[in-house]
Amino acid sequence: MTQTIAPRLRTLVLLLLAAACALLAGAGPASAHAALTGSDPREGAVVDRAPAQVSLTFSESVSMDDDSLRVLDPKGKRVDDGKPSGTGGTTYSVKLHAGLPDGTYTVSYQVVSADSHPVAGAYTFSIGAPSETSVAVSGQSAGGGVVGGLYGVGRYVSYAGFAVLVGGAAFVLACWPRGSGVRVLQRVVVSGWLALTAATLLLLLLRGSYTGSGKFADVFDLNLLGEVLQTKAGAALVSRLLLLAAAALFIAVLFGAYDKREDEEKRDLTFGLAVGGSVVAAGLAATWAMSEHASVGLQAGLAMPVDVVHLIAVATWLGGLTALLVALYRGPADTPVPALAVRRFSRVAFGSVIALVVTGTYQSWRQLGSWTAFTDTRYGQLLLVKIGLVAVLVGVAHFSRRWTAQLAEAAPDVAGVPAARRAEKGAGKASGSAAAKAGTKTSGNAKVAEKESGTAKASGTAKGSGGAKGSGGAKGSGGSQRAAQLARQRAAVDAARQKRQRDADPNRFGLRRSVLAEAGIAVVLLVVTTVLTQTEPGRTEEEAKAAGGSSAAASTPSTGAVTLDMPFDTGAQNGKGVVRVELDPARVGANDLHLYVERPDGTAFDIPEVKVALTQKAKDIGPLPVAPDHITTGHWSASGVQIPMAGDWEVAVTVRTSDIDQVTISKNTQIG
Repeated sequence: MTQTIAPRLRTLVLLLLAAACALLAGAGPASAHAALTGSDPREGAVVDRAPAQVSLTFSESVSMDDDSLRVLDPKGKRVDDGKPSGTGGTTYSVKLHAGLPDGTYTVSYQVVSADSHPVAGAYTFSIGAPSETSVAVSGQSAGGGVVGGLYGVGRYVSYAGFAVLVGGAAFVLACWPRGSGVRVLQRVVVSGWLALTAATLLLLLLRGSYTGSGKFADVFDLNLLGEVLQTKAGAALVSRLLLLAAAALFIAVLFGAYDKREDEEKRDLTFGLAVGGSVVAAGLAATWAMSEHASVGLQAGLAMPVDVVHLIAVATWLGGLTALLVALYRGPADTPVPALAVRRFSRVAFGSVIALVVTGTYQSWRQLGSWTAFTDTRYGQLLLVKIGLVAVLVGVAHFSRRWTAQLAEAAPDVAGVPAARRAEKGAGKASGSAAAKAGTKTSGNAKVAEKESGTAKASGTAKGSGGAKGSGGAKGSGGSQRAAQLARQRAAVDAARQKRQRDADPNRFGLRRSVLAEAGIAVVLLVVTTVLTQTEPGRTEEEAKAAGGSSAAASTPSTGAVTLDMPFDTGAQNGKGVVRVELDPARVGANDLHLYVERPDGTAFDIPEVKVALTQKAKDIGPLPVAPDHITTGHWSASGVQIPMAGDWEVAVTVRTSDIDQVTISKNTQIG
């Protein structure tokens, strides 16, 4: 039976792990948790004159340094003063150099949001008219590259280590106190502590480069590390390391003084360890709550303790499940997991699920904000996957509870001793019988050796030689070693027989099978949970979309005319001046066009003729002629100018200052 089902279980676990790896592979750099909700100038805007500064507004407070906000000219040269100034933590601005020429400018930003995640992006605006630019704005992201990949691995390992450390210790202390002496459980808890400690150190070293340049060489920059220690995320990581030192002391007591005490004495120490362990676990969970999603947004004061409870519930359930699985599969044959311990863990896991449902419901409301965010945002979609995995895990746990009940209801023997205890007594009896037989065999070999030694000694005395005595001593020593070897072999055989008898129990085998399936699903659940912590909350994503839509609408307001100033020189006397073209509202459809002609000193003057043509070369539309009417000195106007589609349009103006002197000038502008 075991040989038939085991391959199926291995296949199931491999499939679950493959799904986990797929999620890991698909988890790219951390998503932006602070969204850009506004900017001045706006994205894609064409302004008449160079602005004095560029300002950005985010959905939550962010932190910046001198290189966080940059403005680049069409050739990629910085034109800002490099000193962003902020107001309220959500709006930052940077001053620009004076006298900037016309062209397309790129605004690039990389900041750190209040929930410790890097945010990067870029957009363009134009002065006068759009132009070619050497700066690429696509693919702007933060937290990528080798450093980003290592940082992501550190996050996964830290969550897994926390779950194994807290859940494993809780399983030993609350469900199976005698398990404190089981070596495999000790290794599980210690491995969780080591993994969390190593991952925390790695995150601390990578933090500066992860939120900054992304260069691996900056990992070893002590000045950058000092700056990290002054941030909220750095303080959380250092606090985690200090709490891990306290956790090491807890582990030493749990597997040291606690394990060596008798059952009655353990009760006095259990309460103290439970209180101390709970405080340390809550402190470790708080290091995530104080620097992740819970620390910003709605009701942060309530969200952080709720997040602590949620993390501890996850760790108690999944980490305890890991400890139970290891004990069932790798535990010693003479110390099987008792049914009482499994029943206790079942109750603990049920309580953890209740806590997860309550805290998870609150977190979902807080992070999503609407029902549509479940399907319209990546955070909501991942949350649906997590809810489905929890439901499947609870269903599998139901079968584990059934196997546990059947294991506990095993029929007692004639003396009224439960079957589990009877099996332990049988194992002890078999071990004692093997030791007795080994002892008898050893005694017999010793007697034979002694007899042979005496004979050899007599023979040696008669011949006057002592060599035979030494030979007899060697033979006696070899007999003792052989006896000890036989004893070890018999003990190993007895242990293997006990393990086969234990595994042959259909109730225990069914429990192992269901717990293995639970553990496989739990791996994927833990991965999805970790990805959720790196994903932009649905509420923030929807706010960013709304802000983007309003920004796009505001970029072409009904009263916002596009103004183009174009100097001209026909080469004749009084042939120099400036033509100003205003197009209102610069949208698809009917527009009003106003044209002003001024001398270099700014005074208006008339010219014999002026003509306008609109062309969109990308779509091969135009030129569309416009014949404005003369209104007053230096002013022409045309109404109802039809623009058929949005895009980059060339506005060409032909100016004639005499019968033979004329020139055509043009500029491009974004319409619609």
